[in-house]
Amino acid sequence: MTLKAKKPFRALPILRAALLVGAVSLIPAATAGLAAVDARSGPEFGRLLTVYQLVKAQYVEQVDDDKLIAGAIDGMLASLDPHSNYLEGATLQRLNTMIDGNYTGLGLSVVMDDGAVKIVAPMRGSPAEAAGLKAGDYITHLDGKLIYGGELDDAVAQMRGAAGTSIRLTIFRTGRDAPFDVTVKRGVISLAPVTSKLTDNVGVVSVNEFSRNVGVDVAKAIADLKGQAGGKLAGIVLDLRQNPGGSLDEAVGLSDLFLTKGDIVSQRGRNAQDNEFYRAESVFKGDAAAGLPVIVLIDAGSASASEIVAGALQDQHRALVMGERSFGKGSVQSLFTLDSEHAVKLTTARYYTPSGRSVQEGGIEPDIRVPQLSDPDAAKRAQLALRESDLRRHLVNEVSLDDKKLEGDAQTDPRFKETPEQLKAKGIDDFQLYYAVQTVRRTGAAAVPARAR
Repeated sequence: MTLKAKKPFRALPILRAALLVGAVSLIPAATAGLAAVDARSGPEFGRLLTVYQLVKAQYVEQVDDDKLIAGAIDGMLASLDPHSNYLEGATLQRLNTMIDGNYTGLGLSVVMDDGAVKIVAPMRGSPAEAAGLKAGDYITHLDGKLIYGGELDDAVAQMRGAAGTSIRLTIFRTGRDAPFDVTVKRGVISLAPVTSKLTDNVGVVSVNEFSRNVGVDVAKAIADLKGQAGGKLAGIVLDLRQNPGGSLDEAVGLSDLFLTKGDIVSQRGRNAQDNEFYRAESVFKGDAAAGLPVIVLIDAGSASASEIVAGALQDQHRALVMGERSFGKGSVQSLFTLDSEHAVKLTTARYYTPSGRSVQEGGIEPDIRVPQLSDPDAAKRAQLALRESDLRRHLVNEVSLDDKKLEGDAQTDPRFKETPEQLKAKGIDDFQLYYAVQTVRRTGAAAVPARAR
């Protein structure tokens, strides 16, 4: 995750899935228009003060004031939504470390799910991915110690550590008869935000996170791919699968790379000052893909900034979206700094695609739903994939959503019936990517239906 101040004391939205998801804006609390309150403001504050005094006077052991105040703030924010919380000390330091995009650990995006630590997604190229950890896995023990019912931040702190050291995770995976252990060696998590390759004259550009200069990096990747293809590039597959998000500014920049005009995303909050509209400004001097077909790949691990890009290119009819329904995080968080050691991350707005759709809960629905047939466990995990709508106290979409409709039938392409073994025999280890590349190659611009041209 990367923060980039637009100007002093200005909000900067950041979007990240699960532990790494937010839309974080840097705002000093003193400038936030806070209302003055005290115990005389109402009976609620009187009760709070009474409970505080009761604990101080009657609890079996003496309790530190800092602990009581932090607990009261934690409880207040925890009652709101899954993405609002109080950050202090090591917790705030870890957030800043993730924002810098370089830390040592396993490379996991995790959430707390009814007292259990659940993996949203392992980061591509991370030690966690190399060890075979999957989205939807539950971590029950760390080095043999039960972590169920504990604090998510404590579990994350234990998984962090010096590069080269190892930790043993006990995993519960749906479909397995019993938990099993996986030993993972910690590494430096400094993911290349953009990687690319040429496959059958189709440029495949994978965006792993929305960190600094992603738009510039993708523009360079496309230019390199054109050179590799000898000027015969057939199109672009923009792979946003398992991308938990990052900077809103970078999501806007990446969308602008393919758009020459029109809206990209808007955010609307309770207060008028939180409302903003982001539009294509041709920062990259035109469509970097020069009108070539573009397919965006998404899945349940594509969240926030990824959903902004997919939604913008889908609504502006610039790309065909393939894969599976995305995570569904359509809220913006702002980081209010109280002092150098304390901050509050608070949900302050929702964001909307150019057509006015909120992705909250429902996510982005692909134009063509493509299952990951090359993974024998993919269908089962897709059914149990964790999304925003599964998180306790998540914000409800203003429009009533039909879950059955959201999980509509997949296309009836006969290749969707092939088994992992059949695909492996053909040398296909990523069916979703294979299908996207072949779609670009076979049909070119004709592959894009009327609504997505």
